[in-house]
Amino acid sequence: MAPSSDVNHLSHPCIYGDYISPRSEKKSGFMKWLSKLFRGGSNRGRGGRHLHDPAEESMIWGAPSRALDDRGRAQKEKEDLGHAMALSSAEDLKRPNAHQGYGWGEDTGDDYSKALHDTLNSSAHPPYAPTPFYPHEHRRLCGGCNQEIMYGNCLGCMGTYFHPNCFRCHSCRYPITELEFSLSGKLPYHKSCFKELTHPKCEVCFQFIPINAAGLIEYRCHPFWSQKYCPSHEYDNTARCCSCERLEPRNIKYYRLEDGRSLCLECMESAITDTGDCQPLYHSIRDYYEGMQMRIDQQIPMLLVEREALNEAIEGEKNGFHHLPETRGLCLSEEQTVTSIHRRPRIGGHRLLGMRTQHQKLIRKCEVTAILVLYGLPRLLTGAILAHELMHAWLRLKGYRNLNPEVEEGICQVLSYMWLESEVMPSFQGMPSTSTSSASSSSSKKGAKSHVENKLGEFFKNQIANDSSPAYGGGFRAANEAVNRYGLRCTLDHIQLTGFFPV
Repeated sequence: MAPSSDVNHLSHPCIYGDYISPRSEKKSGFMKWLSKLFRGGSNRGRGGRHLHDPAEESMIWGAPSRALDDRGRAQKEKEDLGHAMALSSAEDLKRPNAHQGYGWGEDTGDDYSKALHDTLNSSAHPPYAPTPFYPHEHRRLCGGCNQEIMYGNCLGCMGTYFHPNCFRCHSCRYPITELEFSLSGKLPYHKSCFKELTHPKCEVCFQFIPINAAGLIEYRCHPFWSQKYCPSHEYDNTARCCSCERLEPRNIKYYRLEDGRSLCLECMESAITDTGDCQPLYHSIRDYYEGMQMRIDQQIPMLLVEREALNEAIEGEKNGFHHLPETRGLCLSEEQTVTSIHRRPRIGGHRLLGMRTQHQKLIRKCEVTAILVLYGLPRLLTGAILAHELMHAWLRLKGYRNLNPEVEEGICQVLSYMWLESEVMPSFQGMPSTSTSSASSSSSKKGAKSHVENKLGEFFKNQIANDSSPAYGGGFRAANEAVNRYGLRCTLDHIQLTGFFPV
């Protein structure tokens, strides 16, 4: 799947280089000042030097010129000093004793001459180094620590500069030293860290999902559980839970039933594995029907069977529409001998072993001979199957004949869905208007479901609502719309009269 639009999967180059701060040029600026001082007295003002223009800092000054004659530097400095003192004395003679209220002391000229002499004698070691003028835009601030980059290597990328140690991966927080990196918005990542964050991993084998021949990341995703996995796991014999349809991860072991099916750990927590354990659930669903004013007076046997026994019973049944590829329940109308599970199997490692079965001759005493349900399924799924098959039994016992599969299977799925809602939801908010207080009170006596069991119940409801088959899926949606509009009792009466749902 394509990642969000704010993620840039392109790699960006980093540029490294040596950088010297403008402040490191202060020493050269000092040499320029010293050189300028010794260029001669012709450009000096009285008793000092003029301020240079800032633009002069970009000029290159040569070393101080040496005298062409044989006079030493000391002799030249003394002559300059004498010349300056003579000029100062001449100026003082022209100046009046009082100048607009400011008095001049007698030793003014001597002090000024002494200061100038001290300045010239200390020119080799000036009292301060003049601070050169540097425009603000020439300074380079690190985009990581926001400090100035003074010297050494620097890194330029994303329109700014970084200290090498400040350019770090947004995920692992370690410096990025490779020449290429990944960028998400304005956040840099190591390429490996970015792949770890954005490239989906298979939830079965825990490897990165491979790229197909077209260069795209292709994977499968369960529509309810959102389990992502490699396409190859659909045909590489990876176990799939027969209840919730999730694939078996490599780090978890599913339980193996004796008829070849697999069961995940969550579904195994509430699995019903023999006929005796299922009887309380069966009677509670009969009570649910009675609370809906749909009492079933006949005592209909209910048996838990293996998959092979259920398939054999389907072959011997003349009536009914069966959901392929696997049927989990059957409302039997013919007399048959069925192999039922008499004692639950024991758990040995991750297998269910030692299951005891018995053959049971089913004799027809009414329109319904027995109800058969596949063993080893979670309680909520087993109950949903029983609610569906009991609706088949109620229709036959009440004289609903020759219904087409969409109508019969559709209304049976509605009853199954309604029972799941009563178990999963805290109240009967989604029940049609025909529901009664007795059904509500019957449900309220049951213990609270765990989060895992409630999630399974939502999944089973989702399976019913989104079934793609014409009879079970299309029939349910048509029946549910009629029940929501006209109520369950009016819908059943209309079906009995016309054989179709009210429109």
